[in-house]
Amino acid sequence: MACTGKLEVEIDLKSPADKVWSTIRDSTTIFPIALSHDYKSIEVLEGDGKSPGTSVSLFMPKGLLLLRCRKRELNRWTKRKRRDSSLIKWSCDFEKASEDIPDPSIIKDFAVKNFVEIDDYLQTKA
Repeated sequence: MACTGKLEVEIDLKSPADKVWSTIRDSTTIFPIALSHDYKSIEVLEGDGKSPGTSVSLFMPKGLLLLRCRKRELNRWTKRKRRDSSLIKWSCDFEKASEDIPDPSIIKDFAVKNFVEIDDYLQTKA
């Protein structure tokens, strides 16, 4: 029987929320450019590639399938009253084949790494 769960993380970034959100919303185009060390391409399987409910396949630089995501959820809001920073809250629902398999914390770590690198990318574009 499958076991489901949820990964969640909050990340404080230096870039304004609107810039971060715009970049993430266009991740199918921007991630392979800004994070080419992690993404060779992102293929949209279902949806428009930008809206909730979109399904994508993420490919690594050597062409291996990294992850297939369904029902991407990303919420963002500004934590501080200043306009020059943002707080990202990311979550991912997962399903394991059995309870013996550990939770996929590597996915959460990878998401945090990507958000930090996107923040750095945006800072160099400012």
